[in-house]
Amino acid sequence: MKSKVENVEKNVVKLTIEVDAETFAEGLKKAYLKNKNRFMVPGFRKGKAPMHLIERNYGEGVFYEDAFNIVCPQAYEQALKDNNIEPVSRPELDIDQIGKGKDLIFTAKVTVKPEVILGEYKGLNIEKDTVNITDEDVQKELEKIQDKNARLVSVENRPVKEKDTLNIDFKGFIDGEPFEGGEAEGITLVVGSGTFIPGFEEQLIGAEKGGEIEVNVKFPDDYHNEELKGKEAVFKVVVNEIKEKELHVIDDEFAQDVSEFDTLEEFKASIMERLIKEAEEAAEKKYENDVIDKTVENAGIDIPEVMIEQQLDNILNRLDMTLRYQGMDLNSYIKMIGTDEDTFRNSYRERAVKDVKTQLTLEKIAKVENIEATDEEVVAEIAKSAEKYNKSVEDFKKHLQNDDIEYIKETVILNKTIELMKQK
Repeated sequence: MKSKVENVEKNVVKLTIEVDAETFAEGLKKAYLKNKNRFMVPGFRKGKAPMHLIERNYGEGVFYEDAFNIVCPQAYEQALKDNNIEPVSRPELDIDQIGKGKDLIFTAKVTVKPEVILGEYKGLNIEKDTVNITDEDVQKELEKIQDKNARLVSVENRPVKEKDTLNIDFKGFIDGEPFEGGEAEGITLVVGSGTFIPGFEEQLIGAEKGGEIEVNVKFPDDYHNEELKGKEAVFKVVVNEIKEKELHVIDDEFAQDVSEFDTLEEFKASIMERLIKEAEEAAEKKYENDVIDKTVENAGIDIPEVMIEQQLDNILNRLDMTLRYQGMDLNSYIKMIGTDEDTFRNSYRERAVKDVKTQLTLEKIAKVENIEATDEEVVAEIAKSAEKYNKSVEDFKKHLQNDDIEYIKETVILNKTIELMKQK
């Protein structure tokens, strides 16, 4: 097999691949064996007619397409390897020459990974945030835990105030007429939570239990329901119940109720330790992201459109999967927020460009720095993944395909590359 490559556009090459006649003849034989049962030839039972008689009855080229499909993939992969080409798109194939006793000649036009021009990635002037957790931070965390564990108790002798939890009925009107979706009963609402449209919750403050109050609001211009956008409405609201939080005193008994500690001081010490650890991890992650962002910013890459579109597909597929876990799909979500598929997809374009540029930049640094994944490092990464899914290493490895192993190797190389960048 012979091949040659030529640049036809920026980041697009054309491979001309020549497969010798003998190899193509083998492909023809395989195509015949695969398809011979489809043909009827007088004097022969179905599937028993020799190859040359089928060709005589149905045309010499009857097996060419299947033979090409048999021979092409291996020849194409070999040509990529011989010419050190990394494709990022499916090839556009054209046949230049095909026939019995002839060399098969075809071309493959394909988009390739772009050249990455690295800028500065060593000695960058980036500082890690200093971690400083105070007693006040611990107190705020305690108050969050206190609020989370509060009891809701009914209130009988006062009107609604901020942060109350209400049970309400409401019916909405536009121009004096009820509108679809504007009526509900027994709805739970925390005043000040921002759950309802702007201005609704604030007007409930001062309302009495059992009394009816009129709430005047305007639907936002970007409201998800097209028919309600920008419309003024009046809601008649009945407050069925008012509840407020009853907070537990923060003392030793509180610590015993909400933690495994016997005293408040022990509980506070554990909170301090946790907050410090979380802050240090956050500072490390931010430092890592700052290093990567600056390195990517310094690099020059002309990204092919196909790579951006592929990354957009990846982003939206992951989002669709997340939504399905929540009982919704992507198309329903797009309709719910009042936009169209193209606009929604385009809103992620900047992120997709950044993702691709980051990936290509880190790959280039790994190549320049000769960073590789050792067998020991791959085994260690597999062990981490097995632990994450609560499986033994041996059981986890049984389900790994070759692509999975390659992904794990790439993860090891990526992590080593980032670590090198941070150290430098």
